[in-house]
Amino acid sequence: MHKTNAARLLDKAKIPYELISYEVDENDLSATHLAEQLGMSAGCIFKTILLRGDRQGVFVAVVPGDREVNLKRAAAVSGNKKAEPVAVKELLGLTGYIRGGCSPVGMKKQYPTFIDEHILQYEQVYVSAGQRGLQLKLRPQDLISAVSALVCNLTEVE
Repeated sequence: MHKTNAARLLDKAKIPYELISYEVDENDLSATHLAEQLGMSAGCIFKTILLRGDRQGVFVAVVPGDREVNLKRAAAVSGNKKAEPVAVKELLGLTGYIRGGCSPVGMKKQYPTFIDEHILQYEQVYVSAGQRGLQLKLRPQDLISAVSALVCNLTEVE
């Protein structure tokens, strides 16, 4: 297993993590499918969603795999009135990552990052390591500090 840019950045910051590989299914890149493969709850697998706000521009939302980001709430916490997901075709250019392999760690640019508060209920969580087929397993507080994230409610409905 080779180290991704995200893993190298965690090494540099002396943040402990584990690289977990899995079989990629190009037809199903969902966190629930990954959870089934790894034999765990999709709630501890966090997906990275790149959003664009109408006032502040691009920002990152990291939410549990068994939940959906509430766009209204994401917009509010990021200082926007509205927010929409960035088009998949823009993802590589903005982050250096592709769909299904987008890590909150090591993007081309450090965007404002918001992590759903459900992360605090786990001892260990999983996020993409920056390529399909590879996950980072680490402590929530380590992820939060690695990406300078604000922890807030991103998934509950108003």
